[in-house]
Amino acid sequence: MANPAWTHRTAVVFIPPAEVWPPLQAIRRVHDRQVQRWMPHVTLLYPFAPRDELPKLLPALEAACAALSPFEATLASFRVFQHRADRSTLWLAPEPRESFARIQAALQAAAPDYAHTSRFSGVFTPHLSVGQSGSTEQVAALMARLSETWTPLVFQVAEVSIIAREGNRPFEAVRTLRLGLSSIP
Repeated sequence: MANPAWTHRTAVVFIPPAEVWPPLQAIRRVHDRQVQRWMPHVTLLYPFAPRDELPKLLPALEAACAALSPFEATLASFRVFQHRADRSTLWLAPEPRESFARIQAALQAAAPDYAHTSRFSGVFTPHLSVGQSGSTEQVAALMARLSETWTPLVFQVAEVSIIAREGNRPFEAVRTLRLGLSSIP
């Protein structure tokens, strides 16, 4: 049973720096039906709290982030979630996986009512979705084609964002929480 306070209109995510977006967006424009709704991101908590409840959660989320150190990350390899025989999601695996899992666990501990992200086998799988595909064969061919030309992206993870959307508009960052530092509005 879903928590009645959950909403699909807010999330806590890691958004890669804008300078690494071009190759991500080039793939997403072709293969991701949600490219207009979401920026490139790694989901940490979703669904999340309604916007009017965010001020109550901010102190705990800020404290959780302040206790974590920034780190260098890489998007080097493609992976697949096979949902059904005819439906799959292609994603990039952010490394080091353990560092993203540490952020997610700290945020989940700070907002335990929003543990939906780790519901699959009780394990959080950090991922940056780049598209959807059909059968196992179709997604394997797409993954092989993209992997041939992919150049790994390396960047700093120094903050996470609370994002929100209204109506049919795209998500936008409404609050930034810095790792190891205070947050910025």
